[in-house]
Amino acid sequence: MAMATFAPVRATFNPAIPQNFAELGISESLVLDLVLRRMLIEGYSSLAGLSRSLRLSIPIIDIVFKHMRSQQMVEVKGMSGNDYNFGLSQAGKHLAGERFQVSQYAGACPVSLKEYHAATKVQAAKVHVDRKTLRQGIFRPDRHGPHAGSARPGDHSQNSIFVYGPTGNGKTSLAERMLRVYQDAVLIPYAVEVDNQIISMYDPVVHNPLDNDEPDLDPRWLTCKRPCIVVGGELIPSMLELRLDEASGIYAAPLQMKANNGILIIDDFGRQLMSPRDLLNRWIVPLDRHVDYLTLRYGVKFQIPFETMVVFSTNLEPADLADEAFLRRIHNKIYVEAVDAGSFDQIFSRVVQARNIQAEPDSAEYLRKLCLREGRTELRACYPADICNILLSIGRYEGRGPIMTKAELERAASLYFAKG
Repeated sequence: MAMATFAPVRATFNPAIPQNFAELGISESLVLDLVLRRMLIEGYSSLAGLSRSLRLSIPIIDIVFKHMRSQQMVEVKGMSGNDYNFGLSQAGKHLAGERFQVSQYAGACPVSLKEYHAATKVQAAKVHVDRKTLRQGIFRPDRHGPHAGSARPGDHSQNSIFVYGPTGNGKTSLAERMLRVYQDAVLIPYAVEVDNQIISMYDPVVHNPLDNDEPDLDPRWLTCKRPCIVVGGELIPSMLELRLDEASGIYAAPLQMKANNGILIIDDFGRQLMSPRDLLNRWIVPLDRHVDYLTLRYGVKFQIPFETMVVFSTNLEPADLADEAFLRRIHNKIYVEAVDAGSFDQIFSRVVQARNIQAEPDSAEYLRKLCLREGRTELRACYPADICNILLSIGRYEGRGPIMTKAELERAASLYFAKG
């Protein structure tokens, strides 16, 4: 993933580059395993090369190299300036092969669970948001209309949020926009060590790295935007637990761990394969105490921080999804109602302009009438974009540009709205 070109202010967490094992917080035996596996992959290595690959300082790599040399695990092939060129001896290759059978991880050295705890706590989101910021950064009057004012001052906190209302009015869009109130960046570790096991943490699919010009920063941490993870009907229980890849011996962090210091959106809540009750029961303790518990394959249980804002988004009735005890734990609830005529026209204008469609002056009003006929009683925020997309598709199919006339709007509406 390409790194973003801007670098917002980071939360106050500045880990220095460890120069010895006491500062590293990781055992020498684990680092030795990393070096062995890396050398088995690379063939020939150098102190500087291993330092870059494992994101460790030269002094720490040098300690491991001297140990390996004393145990005749390496063979020095020559020098490049003040650096050694070396490879594994037969004894070293044999040991590296054994360690590779246990785990194939040979990337950035992990951080300790203790350090991960401390980093996540200190980087917990702390922002001041007033009504003006909410309207400009999240609710966008042109998009969300009159219900923008239904948010309370607490909505910017790390407490969870329940967003509900009819389908098609922008609940998911609203939830994703909540990330805009955070103007800082956070540090994400490449991996975390627990009981000598490696948990892969950094995920380029969900973590957006930023340019980092801080040369004294521990390279085991990556500067990223605060994460925002959206999961819908595909959510299953295993995605909330550690997942061990049997082939590589590496654990993958669960969704809530990857979303720490950011936002986790449960879209279409109530339509997952796992029942709402099971999901809510799984998170009663984390939502209350801001900690979660995970278990390694062989039974070791440990605690991780739960510093993520969970946003439940649904078009179902809240009372049908959760009991009163759970809903009480979600202090912030936002009802996203259908849009009024004025908001609908504003949305229509923006969509038409963005898609470069020439529209007749009364097209918005005519589309409103089309949307409200045949028993439909509400205007949905999604209608303008969906109808315009159909007009674009018709134009492409017929080898021309999109046309927005009353006849074409009738045609698009008949395709869009299913007959009762």
